Amino acid sequence: MIASSAAVVLAAGRGSRMHSRLPKVLHPLCGQPMISHVVSAARDAGFRSIVVVVPPDGGAITEALGDSVTYAVQRSPLGGADAVLSARTSLPATGTVAVLCGDVPLVRAESLSRMQAVHIESGAKVTLLTARVSSPSGLGRVVRGPDGGVAAVVEEVDADERTLALDEINAGIYMFDAEWLWAGLSSLSPSRSGELYLTDLVAAAARVGGPVLDVSASDEAEVIGVNDRIQLARAEAALRSRIRERWMRAGVTIPDPGTVYIDAAASLGEDSLILPNTHILGATRVGRGCRIGPNSVVTDSALADRCQIVSSFVSGSRLSEGVAVGPFSNVREGTVLESGARVGNFTETKQSRLGAGTRALHLSYIGDADVGSDVNVGAGTITCNFDGKQKGRTKIGDGAFIGSDTMLVAPVEVGAGASIGAGSVVTRDIPAGDLVVGAPARSLRRDDKDAEEE
Repeated sequence: MIASSAAVVLAAGRGSRMHSRLPKVLHPLCGQPMISHVVSAARDAGFRSIVVVVPPDGGAITEALGDSVTYAVQRSPLGGADAVLSARTSLPATGTVAVLCGDVPLVRAESLSRMQAVHIESGAKVTLLTARVSSPSGLGRVVRGPDGGVAAVVEEVDADERTLALDEINAGIYMFDAEWLWAGLSSLSPSRSGELYLTDLVAAAARVGGPVLDVSASDEAEVIGVNDRIQLARAEAALRSRIRERWMRAGVTIPDPGTVYIDAAASLGEDSLILPNTHILGATRVGRGCRIGPNSVVTDSALADRCQIVSSFVSGSRLSEGVAVGPFSNVREGTVLESGARVGNFTETKQSRLGAGTRALHLSYIGDADVGSDVNVGAGTITCNFDGKQKGRTKIGDGAFIGSDTMLVAPVEVGAGASIGAGSVVTRDIPAGDLVVGAPARSLRRDDKDAEEE
């Protein structure tokens, strides 16, 4: 990190083309608000002081980013230069000021680091990020002088036909010499629309001999600007591709990448296999040697090594080593599956713990339950956890056997090693080692004992 450096992120634009009540920079991109990607890139590039410029009604933005950044308010939408001026009191008077756009979310930290290094080593007034793109429509064009250096950036609305024919565009990302920036901003004149163009500083620096330098983006996707839902989808596709490639390079196998969605905050262990039509969302953590998919969705969950999930949903849950889920299971929030537990087809769990080696393989609902180790939960077992007014918990001890089509009416406790016959309705606690059958369930062993005493 370079001393006296700071980054300002412009996020005060109205985003009217999004046709949304949600501020443009808060639209999600691979599971995170668009602006979060920009802030993360700036921080990863070494900028610890980050100022976000918001509109007067920007409370949603400040709530989303919290106290991780400083805020400045642009009172009126008078252009990018005015937005930077709004943040002046929070930015250094000397050193380097980076300017980023909250709606250019795919800029890489590596590119910002390169820009900063070039800028400082050369003593440039301005260094900008540029790219040659296949469709420059709507973007400011980079105009070069006879020596090949950057002479100006011309906004499309002000460009003549010759300038419009250029395919090199300005990404809206800059490094400025701070002292020169503040002097230059004070001398700008409004455009025909009344806005103060930040791009006018490029031509101003070139006129006084600059130097004005440029750094090329790593690829066209890096400079995608998001102004509408179509561009948002383009950015989403580009970022998802980037994420998948990163994990494949890290040792994750994805045989059909185009069908797999992995959010930015997710992490995957090496030698894991992600099969087609699988979504790994939120802050999910996947251990080593896991097999997920096909047709699975895992959200905000933690998977230890060697877990398997087949054609199932897992959300807000924790799976220990060697757990198997699916096919067609729904593992809901608050579920904990201990080592070697198995949840099978058409089984749903919620706010429950299944102990090591426990099996619930067919057509069952386990909600608000604490199930011990090595328990067999027979097909069709239901924990009746809601009486119409409140939830009750079910407790099942280690080694218990729950027969098919059993109903456990909570609150109820089944002791360790107890057995329940098929089709039973359990309304009272069952002692350890007992055998019960019927509706309501009664103890066969107790009946046998009473008969012997008679």
